[in-house]
Amino acid sequence: MKYTLIFFFIAGFYTAIAQDMSYSVPGKNYFAEAPDIQPADPVAWEKLAQPVTVSFANSNARYPKQQVPRIQVQQQWAASGWKGEKIHTQLLVWTNQTIPAVSYTITEPSNAKGEIIPQSAISAGFVRYVITDEFAGGCGYRKPADFDSSLSPDAIDIIPNIPVEKNSVQPLWLSIQIPPAISAGVYNGSITINADRPYQLPFSIRVINHVLPPPSAWSFDLDLWQHPAAIARVHGVPLWSDEHFRLMKPYYSMLANAGQKNITASIMEEPWGHQTYDDFPSLIKWTKKKNGTWVYDYSLFDKYISFVMSCGITKRINCYSMVPWALSFRYYDEAAQKDTALKAAVGSPQYNAHWTSMLKDFTKHLKQKGWFGITTIAMDERPMKDMQVVIKMLKQVDPQWKIALAGNYHPEIEKDIFDYCLASSLEFGDDILQQRIAAGKPSTYYTCCTENYPNGFTFSPPAEHVWIGWYAAAKGFTGYLRWAYNSWVADPLRDSRFSAWPAGDTYQVYPGPRTSIRFEKLVEGIQDFEKIVILRNLYRKANDPQALSRLESVLKQFDIKQLNTVSAEEMLVHVKDILNETL
Repeated sequence: MKYTLIFFFIAGFYTAIAQDMSYSVPGKNYFAEAPDIQPADPVAWEKLAQPVTVSFANSNARYPKQQVPRIQVQQQWAASGWKGEKIHTQLLVWTNQTIPAVSYTITEPSNAKGEIIPQSAISAGFVRYVITDEFAGGCGYRKPADFDSSLSPDAIDIIPNIPVEKNSVQPLWLSIQIPPAISAGVYNGSITINADRPYQLPFSIRVINHVLPPPSAWSFDLDLWQHPAAIARVHGVPLWSDEHFRLMKPYYSMLANAGQKNITASIMEEPWGHQTYDDFPSLIKWTKKKNGTWVYDYSLFDKYISFVMSCGITKRINCYSMVPWALSFRYYDEAAQKDTALKAAVGSPQYNAHWTSMLKDFTKHLKQKGWFGITTIAMDERPMKDMQVVIKMLKQVDPQWKIALAGNYHPEIEKDIFDYCLASSLEFGDDILQQRIAAGKPSTYYTCCTENYPNGFTFSPPAEHVWIGWYAAAKGFTGYLRWAYNSWVADPLRDSRFSAWPAGDTYQVYPGPRTSIRFEKLVEGIQDFEKIVILRNLYRKANDPQALSRLESVLKQFDIKQLNTVSAEEMLVHVKDILNETL
């Protein structure tokens, strides 16, 4: 989601910018981070009691690369989680001497009966530092020299070992996916960090006797917009080639495993007016024949939609957009033998003729594919008068057309919007929200460059992404939307700054694919949302009004205004345990 007054154009065309990004090949190459902008204090590092320290650390904290961590050393970690839940923690290695290679080994956690959490359920990765900046008003043109920049730990790498420089900190992210069929109880394991010597740190996992369903069954409506052209660019492969589709597979599978519901489908060239580093190409080829009739080639659309569905994202197809930012509609003119563009205002005779022809043909095609019932025509922050034109046209073509809108709340058209996503400062009225939920209409909220908090910039406190799930549960939203999943900047693993918005605004994961602290914390918040839904139902079924009242009372404190004075982490630390209680 982007602020409506920004029209900064980026020359990032996917056809001409293949770069040497060998770091984007999983497990192949170590890449060097950008140098730290804030130098180390050698005196503080010289005062270390020992040259190397290894400790568990707070997963909600970002630890500067060249500052001695001000934490109490923790040699063990204890956590609780449901069957089927993914839990995580962070470890730190800090040193005043160079370590050529830090690596790790993990012992499978086991219980008193000898049952184990297998190695396949455990993953770890070194956290890498990326240049970030500051909120500084949010949306607007930016020159790096005008903003306070620093290194922020965020990307979680896919390499088995890493060199650690003198006078620096190296975080490690540890994740454990608790198997859904495992016995409840305590499982003990350990992780050994191999630095100047081996450091063995034990941990214990208390498995709660509740089951979290798989992501495909989560009720949370997650909608992170996908950007296929960015994947082609960072990997240096031709757009829509077989290699491109092969490389996209792990990115979309990772998103599906976070519970993603929507496929982002561009049905026209550049719906967002060149606002991202890489353009958004159309999945449909529009051709105006010499005799004035139109032909629409859906072959790429069909291939792409089928591919994304094969990755596990199957619930909805959101097609962008009948109201693009530039109101310019590209097509191939057979008579002129060239690409051209129609510039037409929404509701003008030219606009109406252009879209009515396409929609009639597109409707027929979607019904033939069996996709019509899960497809919407989607708009992003468009005025109500434009929405009314689109709604009228779509309903004239077929009354069963579904419509999606992310933006302001317009009660005049609410009933016509199937998938309605509000800016985080807005809410549906209670009655309207309950009616929408009863009708099965996704009713979500979004954050973008306008909000300092809660948000998912590379400088945002990680707990804010967890908070997003709790806020949805507290306010009754069915989920959350964000631009974007992977609209990468020029060199996303080294520098997350962009020319128009706060650093990290356009992507939540990294080339590789590599996950991130932000993305893992977002999934944590979604899991908490699902646990809240399950517990509400359990307490009602068990006729336990006291437990239900206590849960609802906890949720009432989740209001964005509260973040003015209380951090997301402070709010969460006092309430998380309520989700791990048993009846």
